Amino acid sequence: MSDFSELKIDGRVATRADEDWDAARLTWNLAADAQPEAVAFVEGADDVAAVIRFAAANDLKVIGQGTGHGAVPVGDFADTIVIKTERMRGVSVDAESATARIKAGVLAAEVGAATHEAGMSSLPGSSPDVGAIGYSLGGGVSWLGRKYGFACNRLAAVEVVTAAGERRRIDAETDPDLFWALRGGGGSYAIVTAIEARLVPHSEVFGGTVIYPAQAGVEALRAYRDWAAAAPDEISSIIRFLRPPPLPDVPEPLRDTPLLTFGAVGIGDLGAAESAIAPMRQLAEPIMDGFDRMQTSQISRIHMDPEQPVPGVGHSKLIRELPDDALEAFFGEVGPDAGSPLLLAEFVQLGGALGRPDPDGGALTHLDADFLMFGTGMAMTPAMGTAAFEALSRLEAAMEPWTADGAFLNFTDRPADCEAIFDAETAARLARVKREWDPNGVIRANHAPALTPA
Repeated sequence: MSDFSELKIDGRVATRADEDWDAARLTWNLAADAQPEAVAFVEGADDVAAVIRFAAANDLKVIGQGTGHGAVPVGDFADTIVIKTERMRGVSVDAESATARIKAGVLAAEVGAATHEAGMSSLPGSSPDVGAIGYSLGGGVSWLGRKYGFACNRLAAVEVVTAAGERRRIDAETDPDLFWALRGGGGSYAIVTAIEARLVPHSEVFGGTVIYPAQAGVEALRAYRDWAAAAPDEISSIIRFLRPPPLPDVPEPLRDTPLLTFGAVGIGDLGAAESAIAPMRQLAEPIMDGFDRMQTSQISRIHMDPEQPVPGVGHSKLIRELPDDALEAFFGEVGPDAGSPLLLAEFVQLGGALGRPDPDGGALTHLDADFLMFGTGMAMTPAMGTAAFEALSRLEAAMEPWTADGAFLNFTDRPADCEAIFDAETAARLARVKREWDPNGVIRANHAPALTPA
């Protein structure tokens, strides 16, 4: 057994001997029962390097963790030290170069606040509480993505500590293969301590969510599909069936009520965006309509994702197209009369820049699908988790005829090999980068490439 008293860092090392061990090992998704050998709450890159060197010398692995949103597909945490970067905070914006340096523990909401103050925006997703680093390394589908592509491909540079314990700043000219892998290929190749992201010139958008009774039904789904097909790249959108839990944080009229919600963000000419979105705000008599002009710092809250750790079970698939048969199959599994235990099931609109190969992109250049389907259920008890898992499997089977190849790493909540997510050429290149930069497999992450050549 390793003597963690020999691991000297400016931060703190927590072990099973500590009274707060259960709190220290928690991940954001409480459904992940992480049981590492230790948890290192690092203060900076030198701490990260010290932990990696200690792990390598003691036949242990390391797992980098900002928030732990993607902890479930990591699987077994045995023989690992979790490097928690939550103490590494700070966003600095360079207005002249339109870039932001974001430290490893920064949350999406913090990036939004800092960049909006400078009159710009990053490419924020649907959760204010997700870590900016993990979101970017796994791809990053943004409310601005149909115009600007994936967040991973807005990275100008990445600061890392390698599996050899070496600090490096990498970009397209310095260590280009490692830089390529970290842009959309996940966190298996080095521990990232900061990123430099190129910003976009937007401080205000037109956006929000309109909430309908779920009885708006499959007709509303058809209207959305047809509307989305004609939507310009300046508008990104999502539609979902939602049944909020009966919890105090949920407004009373919405608790445990089947709902259909439509959310969208428009940039550029905001008047034109409002006009383009208007038909989707008139599908039925709304329960609530929250569309308005808003700051870019607010858009990560449009989706109403929880901002505190919760136990959940999720699953996603890429969807090529949504003919009527597909919409009816989806409605049959998750509509108001389906009796589904899922909290939500949704279609995220892709296309635009998300569907066009980025010639300067990283491991993820585009997704060849019209929509990303995602569902999740609460797992407050093992029985609830099992019910949600089975419902998601039924939904996957029902939608199989319209499923595209591959997957999207950020939303792949079940264990999956790298080869199941990326095309064969990309997966093979990721494996080569892993063998070059971490031949002993010191660094672990979800959906990692195999070290052994095929």
